[in-house]
Amino acid sequence: MHLKSLTVRGFKSFASSTTLRFEPGITCVVGPNGSGKSNVVDALAWVMGEQGAKSLRGGKMDDVIFAGTAERAPLGRAEVMLTIDNSDGALPIEYAEVTISRTMFRNGGSDYAINGESCRLLDIQELLSDSGIGREMHVIVGQGQLDTILQANPEERRGFIEEAAGVLKHRKRKEKALRKLDAMEGNLTRVSDLTAELRRQLKPLGRQAQAARRAAVIQSDVRDARLRLMADDLVQLRRISDAETADEESFRAQRAQLESLLTSELAREAEVQTEAAEQAPALTAAQETWFALSSLKERLRGTAELATERVRLSAPEPEEDSGARDPETFEAEAASLKDQETAAQEVVAQDRLALDAVIAERAAAEAQVAEVEQAMADAARALADRREGLAQRAGQVDSARSRAETRKAEIDRLTTSREQAVARADEAHQSFTALETQVAGLDNTEVDLDEVHAQAVARFTSAEKVVEQLRNDEQSADRDRAGLTARLEALELGMARKDGSAALLAAGQRVTGLLGSVASLITVEAGAETAIAAALGTAADAVAVSSSGSAVSAVELLKSDDGGRAGIIVADAPQSAASNASLPSGARWAIDALTVPDSLRPALSAVLRDTVLVNSLAAARDAVAAQPGLRAVTSDGDVVTAGLIVGGSSAVPSLIEVQAAVDECRSKLDEANHRVERARFALTGAVEERLQAQTSVENALTQLHESDARMAAVAEKLGELGSLARSATAEAERLEQALVTAQEAYEADLAKVAELQAELGVAESQAESVGPDQALRESLAAESAALRAKEVEARLTLRTDEERAFAVTSRIENLMQTAQGERDARARAVARRERRA
Repeated sequence: MHLKSLTVRGFKSFASSTTLRFEPGITCVVGPNGSGKSNVVDALAWVMGEQGAKSLRGGKMDDVIFAGTAERAPLGRAEVMLTIDNSDGALPIEYAEVTISRTMFRNGGSDYAINGESCRLLDIQELLSDSGIGREMHVIVGQGQLDTILQANPEERRGFIEEAAGVLKHRKRKEKALRKLDAMEGNLTRVSDLTAELRRQLKPLGRQAQAARRAAVIQSDVRDARLRLMADDLVQLRRISDAETADEESFRAQRAQLESLLTSELAREAEVQTEAAEQAPALTAAQETWFALSSLKERLRGTAELATERVRLSAPEPEEDSGARDPETFEAEAASLKDQETAAQEVVAQDRLALDAVIAERAAAEAQVAEVEQAMADAARALADRREGLAQRAGQVDSARSRAETRKAEIDRLTTSREQAVARADEAHQSFTALETQVAGLDNTEVDLDEVHAQAVARFTSAEKVVEQLRNDEQSADRDRAGLTARLEALELGMARKDGSAALLAAGQRVTGLLGSVASLITVEAGAETAIAAALGTAADAVAVSSSGSAVSAVELLKSDDGGRAGIIVADAPQSAASNASLPSGARWAIDALTVPDSLRPALSAVLRDTVLVNSLAAARDAVAAQPGLRAVTSDGDVVTAGLIVGGSSAVPSLIEVQAAVDECRSKLDEANHRVERARFALTGAVEERLQAQTSVENALTQLHESDARMAAVAEKLGELGSLARSATAEAERLEQALVTAQEAYEADLAKVAELQAELGVAESQAESVGPDQALRESLAAESAALRAKEVEARLTLRTDEERAFAVTSRIENLMQTAQGERDARARAVARRERRA
């Protein structure tokens, strides 16, 4: 294990973040007086938890924070981070590197962290003490401390030895464990007091529970009686509901059938109406037929009635039905049922008497139950009177308890107020810490803004260089364009030769059928300009006319104007016969290298007849040797025939070559123009980019100014939060004193409550008056319930016998009505016979 690095920021003379990296072994810090060598050792002791300002050579702890200079403002916090190489596992932690950090703010608050996780000072001390290092260990010997060690007395030397041996950490742990045991013993005493108090309160609560159980039994009986009555009503209602449900289902089924029938009938009606519309003509004819048949029917009906009457008068009288029963038989049967009706009515009367007796017994039993319940109520009132006396004593207890509760509420209020004051103080400290963190963030933001400003400046510089480069490119392209323009003008001047061809071209309309120069009318393949010019010879500088007459006129014009000599190509020249020679290997016909208007192709084909193009002079020689009738022209302009070779160095360029140079120059000039346009377009974009970069520089500078203003505002807010934290802490201390006073008064009130409760217990121990036995009341209630059930059974028996008597009476009435009907039928039969006689 060894120290790996130490990062200091805002600690004493280290205003900026400074990192010292250490290697295993001995590290020496060398420098002149006042350079900060001792501050490095102080930083090591401070980050390991040093709490004494004098040990750090200061008057108070916030002296370790950078206080500022004439050129740099003071900082709001000091931060030190110590990284320890733990690859050998000397520290009891699972990391190979352990970083311990401590941050202190100007309000005195400190934050500790291990590997970036917040922790307590005690955690750091225990972690370091297990490895034999720490702020109180012998491993750090500051300025002036060596003499103290040398002059130490035996007790002080013993302390140094215990530190080196690791005894000190165990002693501190023992003291901490003893403090915890003392606190636990106090809590145990308080729990015992609470247990005894709760046991005293359980006795009256037990009596109240017994009374509640008795009340629950009574309520259970009442609930059972009500449930029985409701069950009987429920049975009746369910029977009615079932009947209604069955009727409803039947009606629903009928409704569904009727709706289905209605639908089918409506469909059938529609069909019938359709059929009726179709059968209307037939209906009219049928109606006419019906009218005719109706009159015939009436005549036939009259005839039929006359015949029926004649048959009836001539037929013998029918005998009476021998199967009809005698009315006296029905009356005799009704008389025999009279005895049954009388017996049934007697049974109904007996049932009524039995029901009245049961009702009387039930009323008597209920009266006895009411008497017992009244006696129980009287006993309950007596008990209530006794309890009223007890309630007066209980009122005194409640009054004393109320005072104690009021005092307890006051204690709770003071406790809450104190907690709120502490919370406000903590919140102020946290806000202060957060603002300190924000200050650190603003510092980081300040650094970020510096970087943004530097990036914006770099971008502006880069954009400035790009603009300069593009301007140079534009000027270069402009120079190239000017040179190409001058070259084009020179080539165009070179094409304007002072010869006969130029004179004819200048004559213009004076030459009938003039087509132009041959060089301007044809297009030569790239690279073949010299060969074609040599192949055409004087025809390369010639002019073209439409006819031989125009050619003669042109020659005469040259002679008359003394314009010189000129070659003239006649467009209407007769088509020459194709060459019979075969094309040698590696050669091609010269006419194939030209793009010629159709009007000039015959003339130029005649000029270039038997002319081939080859690559070299040797190839031309071989081609002519193989075909003596050919004329071979090389790419350098050498002309080889069977008896003549024309060649050598370059001659004056022909118009064809000049024309090719003009075309090439124009192409390069167009390209130069495009380059100029592209350079100007890119330059415009680069100028805009430079303007944006300049705007970014200005914005970054503005943000830097705003960041400075925010840091000033945060510093002012830090002062306000410090004042708030101090006032909240003072208020919490005042409330703590008031809470102690209230706690003493509360304990006196509790003692008074205990005294009054003891007096109340003596009064409650006296015997209570006993009312009627609950078992008697329950037996009478059971007897009353049995009589009610017997009453219900008697009512059902009466209803059954009444229905039987009613059935017998109904049978007698039906028999009498039947007998009377038979007599009436016989009387009607006699009347008919008399009418027939």
